Amino acid sequence: MVADLDRHGTRSTAFLLISATPRSLTPAEHLGDAVALAAGIDRWDLEGWVRMPSTGGDALMPQAERPSGIVVIQPVRAWSCADCGGTGDLLRMQDAGPFCLHCSDLDHLVFLPSGSAALTKRAVKASSLSAVVVRWSRSRRRYERQGVLVEESALALAEQQCLSDADARALRRERDTVRRAAIDAEFRVRLAAEIGRLFPACPARRATAIAEHTGERGSGRVGRSAAGRALDEEAIVRAVVASVRHEDTDYDALLMAGLSRDAARDQVRPAIDRVLKVWREPSKRA
Repeated sequence: MVADLDRHGTRSTAFLLISATPRSLTPAEHLGDAVALAAGIDRWDLEGWVRMPSTGGDALMPQAERPSGIVVIQPVRAWSCADCGGTGDLLRMQDAGPFCLHCSDLDHLVFLPSGSAALTKRAVKASSLSAVVVRWSRSRRRYERQGVLVEESALALAEQQCLSDADARALRRERDTVRRAAIDAEFRVRLAAEIGRLFPACPARRATAIAEHTGERGSGRVGRSAAGRALDEEAIVRAVVASVRHEDTDYDALLMAGLSRDAARDQVRPAIDRVLKVWREPSKRA
């Protein structure tokens, strides 16, 4: 669990919820029995409360996403307040253990789910007291933001402000969409040209198809990596290799037949090398 963080990401109290097993870390090693009991934790549970060093635990939340100020948690298991013994949907970690919102003096705040960046930003700005809500993702093994707690009056003001300039923000989003599309199109043209330079005999249509596939925004493919956007030669070669692997070899069929990824790649590597050798030779492109 994440405790309070200052604007530099330093934890003032550093309780974090991570996956713990008897073979790695246990709550008893880091918390002590009193706090473990207050948190309602089985020391051999797969999910335990673990004290992490104030400089550690970076993998639990990326630096750019670490909230500042007060952080409260949506718990993933049953718990009880270390002060009143109650429970609830949200808690805040203190040195003595988890505290409910009432005992944390946060129960007058209302929850605003994530979804509208403009509404969230305005509500937090207008609220004299606010908190970021996070939840542990078992699949991603990290904390993810769920929303914020803000004063009800601040939320009402923010909603009114968003309604008053909704048309302007919609127009700005539309312009941004057009601008990004133009940038993406220009990038794909430059990427296709670079593929043609590195592989002169690669058919022009194929180079364009590779550029469009690997350069698709939000795809997470090589072309959208930092190296790909910089037209790094190694990144471009990897994109071409990936295309040849799927389009010009039996790689996909081997995977369907049950071969492991590594075994299938080893088997089709000679075929990939043959295609790349031909494409690297100076030739009139189709």
